[in-house]
Amino acid sequence: MDRLSELTTLLREFVHEREWEQFHDPKNLAMALASEAGELLAEYRWVRNEDADAWSRDPKNTGRVAAEAADVGIALLLLCDRLAIDPVEAIRAKIQVNRSNYPVGSSRGKAQRP
Repeated sequence: MDRLSELTTLLREFVHEREWEQFHDPKNLAMALASEAGELLAEYRWVRNEDADAWSRDPKNTGRVAAEAADVGIALLLLCDRLAIDPVEAIRAKIQVNRSNYPVGSSRGKAQRP
């Protein structure tokens, strides 16, 4: 069993033990994902862009960021599990789409869409 499958199994057990399946419809899981992403974003409020890397590596901040990133990952894995989406395959497919949408020649070093 790979690490992602192990995590998904652990999450299923955690949710089942608490009888939370009833609350984990796709809409609620998508909302949880968005709210957890907002909590991750809030950690960076008022951090200047040029300071974000150093700020993130500071041990007093890394733990909080890791905890919020974990919450985002948990919500995403629960949503993917509920919808029978293989997150690894979905990401691989999206990378292929992005290769087409953002060709190297017109996208290198640019933040805006081609």
